Amino acid sequence: MREQPKLPPLYPQICVLGGLDAIAFYEIAFGAECLVKLLDEDNTRVRYARMEIYGGEVAIHDEVPECNGAVFSPEDWPTSVALTITLPNVDDVNAAVERAVVSGAEVVFDVQDLREWCVRYGRVRDPFGHVWAFQAFLPCS
Repeated sequence: MREQPKLPPLYPQICVLGGLDAIAFYEIAFGAECLVKLLDEDNTRVRYARMEIYGGEVAIHDEVPECNGAVFSPEDWPTSVALTITLPNVDDVNAAVERAVVSGAEVVFDVQDLREWCVRYGRVRDPFGHVWAFQAFLPCS
């Protein structure tokens, strides 16, 4: 019997148009590792992929209404969620945003120190419409 993966209690699942391209983008932009990838019969759409990104896990799939219901990518509908990644060092925030931008993401909130929240914080939108926030804690006084 196959051992089941140990997933965290909150496990984001994001929908994209172009799942194979999204996997390649996340591998380059975020240093992600694709742990599982299941394609449709034509090998053109991702039915399910599990990726490790910055120590967390995210599921990714193409729009496949016949098997996962009415979940649509933000290319069809605006997104109301930002996936936040907390990094160990404040300089890591700048590096992560820059790496994502060089890989094709767009800055939607410039990296800055938000003293009221005691974090360095920045956001990017990936080419598939998803918003990713990067943060690291600052010393608070």
